[in-house]
Amino acid sequence: MNNIGEPWMWGVFIAFVLVMLVLDLFVFGGNKVHKVSVKEAAIWSLVWFSLALLFNAGLWWHLNGTVGPEIADSKALEFLTGYLIEKSLSVDNVFVFLLIFSAFHVPPEYQRRVLIYGVLGAIVMRAVMILAGAWVVREFSWVLYFFGVFLVITGVRMLVMAEKVLDLEQNPVLRFARRHLRIAEGSHGEKFSVMKGGVRYFTPLFLVLILIEVSDVVFAVDSIPAIFAITTDPFIVFTSNIFTIMGLRALYFLLADVADRFHLLKYGLAMVLVFIGTKMLITPWYHVPVQASLAVIAVLIGSSVAASLIASRGRQ
Repeated sequence: MNNIGEPWMWGVFIAFVLVMLVLDLFVFGGNKVHKVSVKEAAIWSLVWFSLALLFNAGLWWHLNGTVGPEIADSKALEFLTGYLIEKSLSVDNVFVFLLIFSAFHVPPEYQRRVLIYGVLGAIVMRAVMILAGAWVVREFSWVLYFFGVFLVITGVRMLVMAEKVLDLEQNPVLRFARRHLRIAEGSHGEKFSVMKGGVRYFTPLFLVLILIEVSDVVFAVDSIPAIFAITTDPFIVFTSNIFTIMGLRALYFLLADVADRFHLLKYGLAMVLVFIGTKMLITPWYHVPVQASLAVIAVLIGSSVAASLIASRGRQ
């Protein structure tokens, strides 16, 4: 069963996401300037992780009563594995976000608003990419092997370039924006644009938002093919991705101050991509069970985190 998402399930989930975004923006202080503390970030990270698990439990309960326990167990495991893969790969976003904010000297109290709008844009872009990807996979199943080759190459490239520092000034998107947009230099608080002499100018914070959105598209190109190695069910792919995106902002503020202690995590993420790509390529001869995939990914991520903590403690 490759598609469990009934129309009402899509509607309920999208309504849930919209309600949570409204609450975040207008009830929980999303529209107020403040620095997100580690405690606040930890609480929200726990909230989103718990909501993802509750959603998975509800999904299993619904499927168990409608299509049987076998499919319910399979889909619940697919969601959990896909969610953990997306969650792991999203850590790389955190490193890039930190680099962007540092390069533009964005104060912590303004970073939250940028990431809120970044989440809104990411949800729309992910939805389009996932639905398009699901259609392509359904119509041309051979594209999964292309995804496999792409993930292996991307993983190897990440291993080779793990220690390379990105030069944002050479980013083609940033150079294009600076060439074609009126940019008001200096700090303008949390505003994305200002009026000067009756003319609209964009602030450096708007350039930061553009880079955040573009970086999410780049990471989606890696992460979405990765989850298609676990499941081709568009509802599972979409929901696991959206739960990851909704919790990304909290994850950033949770790790921002200690990101340097996880410098070896990039190697673990790169090996995860290589493993997933290899899994897709060997499917005609051997199908790696979802449980085995989950175990391998957990070992790779756990080992790289442990190695990072040990190495950073040694340096200290």
